[in-house]
Amino acid sequence: MLAVGRKTRPYLNFSKADALNLPFEADTFDVVTISYGLRNTVDYPKALAEALRVTKPGGRMVVVEFSHPTWRPFRTIYTEYLMKALPVIARRTSSNPDAYIYLAESIRAWPDQQGLAAAMEKAGWSKISWKNLTGGVVAVHSGNKG
Repeated sequence: MLAVGRKTRPYLNFSKADALNLPFEADTFDVVTISYGLRNTVDYPKALAEALRVTKPGGRMVVVEFSHPTWRPFRTIYTEYLMKALPVIARRTSSNPDAYIYLAESIRAWPDQQGLAAAMEKAGWSKISWKNLTGGVVAVHSGNKG
């Protein structure tokens, strides 16, 4: 992904770093984003705090991540698909079925919308809000620093 970014946007600086220990000074960025990655950190509350550290006062964080469907009947169907059908399909069609099993398990273990908002607030973010996409399968959370 970095190679593609460097090739298509050569005027931007790209870096690869540990989300728990970013190699940037405090108050560096106006906006910090993470898409489908926060769930994969070993300590997402620490990653939220580290993102806060490198964000300028008045700056913003946006998190796009899998979440929990809000309509109970759909949530039941989605969970059944995620935990039962997806692993079977992955075993039959993927060269790396364990990745899909991990995906299903990590989504199920991930906090719901309110839970992630609470974690963001605990890390120091304010004015936290979220928007559900696809009935809550995905949620876009945002928060401000200061």
